[in-house]
Amino acid sequence: MVENNTFEIIVGQLRGILKHRHLDGKRNAVLILANELEVTPLDCAAALLSLQFEGVVLSPPPPEISSIPIEPIELPPIKMQRYRLDVGKKQRVDFDSLHHLLIEESGVDRNNIQNVSIRSDYTLLELPDEMPTDIFLHLKNIEINGYKLNIKRLKVRKETPYKSSNHFRRRR
Repeated sequence: MVENNTFEIIVGQLRGILKHRHLDGKRNAVLILANELEVTPLDCAAALLSLQFEGVVLSPPPPEISSIPIEPIELPPIKMQRYRLDVGKKQRVDFDSLHHLLIEESGVDRNNIQNVSIRSDYTLLELPDEMPTDIFLHLKNIEINGYKLNIKRLKVRKETPYKSSNHFRRRR
């Protein structure tokens, strides 16, 4: 393989020849040779170049790649839904085994299992709101430590605004 600087030397020499010499006779010779060999003039020129550099592979220097600044894409946040599982500390449920089970059985991304709170008799957690019905039904019957998850969606509480800021004032 010819080093990059050797390739650049060849390019410089060819530029000088192309600029200062009359090549009409040589062009005709390449066309006649290409016609005789039934190849393209480019293939003929490549073969002639290989005669000069027998057994050497000419490789041009790699092209310079300008780095294009890539702006990060911000995806909209995933809407989460609060769920209740009928298993908790009494059923010997721990975070790691529950996390692993949910990933394996539902296919949910590990980062989309949020706010896990394992209580005595139950567990609260958040999963993506758009969970398909078949996966939801599947999770109802999945067992951990011999107990069914029996997953249920929890209703979102609407916060009720106070009618006035005087609500907490004492009467005089």
